[in-house]
Amino acid sequence: MLARLLQKKSVSQIQSEAKEHSLKRTLGKWNLVSLGIGCIIGAGIFVMTGTAAANHAGPAIIFSFVIAGLACAFAGLCYAELASVLPVSGSAYTYAYVTLGEVFAWVMGWLLVLEYGLAASTVAVGWSGYMVSFLGSLGIVIPPEYAAATGQIITLANGTTVEAILNVPAVLGILAVTALLSFGVKESANVNNIIVAVKLTVIVAFILIGVFYVNPDNWVPFIPENQGPGVYGVDGILRAASIIFFAYVGFEAVSTAAAEAKDPQKDMPFGIIGSLIICTMLYMAMAAVLTGVVHYTDLNVPDPLAVAVDLIGLSWFSFIIKIGAILGLSSVMLVLIYGQTRVFYTMAKDGLLPQVLAKVHPKFHTPYINTALVGLAVAVAAGTMPIQELGDLVSLGTLAAFAIVCLSVLKLHYTDKNLVRPFSTPYKPFIPVIGVVLCGYLIAQMPMDTFIKLKWFFLLGAVIYLAYGYRHSKMGAARR
Repeated sequence: MLARLLQKKSVSQIQSEAKEHSLKRTLGKWNLVSLGIGCIIGAGIFVMTGTAAANHAGPAIIFSFVIAGLACAFAGLCYAELASVLPVSGSAYTYAYVTLGEVFAWVMGWLLVLEYGLAASTVAVGWSGYMVSFLGSLGIVIPPEYAAATGQIITLANGTTVEAILNVPAVLGILAVTALLSFGVKESANVNNIIVAVKLTVIVAFILIGVFYVNPDNWVPFIPENQGPGVYGVDGILRAASIIFFAYVGFEAVSTAAAEAKDPQKDMPFGIIGSLIICTMLYMAMAAVLTGVVHYTDLNVPDPLAVAVDLIGLSWFSFIIKIGAILGLSSVMLVLIYGQTRVFYTMAKDGLLPQVLAKVHPKFHTPYINTALVGLAVAVAAGTMPIQELGDLVSLGTLAAFAIVCLSVLKLHYTDKNLVRPFSTPYKPFIPVIGVVLCGYLIAQMPMDTFIKLKWFFLLGAVIYLAYGYRHSKMGAARR
């Protein structure tokens, strides 16, 4: 049984499958960079930066971005190598299948539900907050009980409380991007390109305008004195790094597009590394300006950029910032749901999930049933779960996935030295080892209750694998 659980796919088998799939190759290298930026620049800048600075790092949130960015850089180099060697949709799931075996592949695929599906729900909650604020500025008021997670108690301006029924804007936002993805990847990529251009313009404008309103006194002390575990000081910087790691999910999502890239061997490394470098630089600049304009203690809000612009006194720009945030978070939701559907598509092709998830529409060439089911599940989570319960789980799943990818590159380095690598991770084995260590260290910064919740999530995954995946695996059938 152990041999059955640890059975692996060969690199040649994966490369052969890459030539046989029915998805269309329509994405060029700049589409892939845009795809990565579209996902990376979203919740990290528009929501997480403010809360992480206020609660954990203060102005030193800039260092948190450096630490998280370094961990991503090491993992990104490993992803780039594997994406160039194994140009298929399964991302880290497929990489684990080749290097570690089926049961590890299942674990990775299940972790990616946190990294994509649950992350999309988290972003949708943030998107809802900006949308409600934007509509409110137009005189359109959404009742608070229909703009928050089910059961959440909301205190109104007059001091009374109401119990939330459903976060309706979050549900509608997810359903809208799901419908767009169902009609085609090229169409979705074109819309994403436009959105990315708009939100990059908004972010760069905020940095260029905001720098003239920076008050250096807000940066003093730059590293606030430690007030307990994970609250300011060096400990707080590390805790903030584990939180904002959520904001870097996007570069990994590029690897799920390998089966639809025109020239994956060359374009995948370009898309992954290019989007990561651009976004890390923007994150650091944004964090510096944001904490310079607004004192970090005032940033524990769902819309920190809007707060900063309001403080500056440019009400017209606050309106534009909200539009940029809505568009930015829309593209994040689109890319995350796209990534989740492609992982499920590949798992279904391998027999670990029902075959209906691999069914491709004859006209649109998209896994339409898969997309509809994922969109519905994500919409339910977005409408019923508060953002606080989602963020740490997403970061934990992402960090674990990154660590396994680094381990996969490390194993291939020793077991398949003659493998043709269109892109090779430099300075092996040091880069993969450092990637594993950094990801593991950031995981260790997370609170214990996150691991307790993850226990039940893994138990559900084990039940699904044993009840269906183990018995229907195509690799398992080949052994029988």
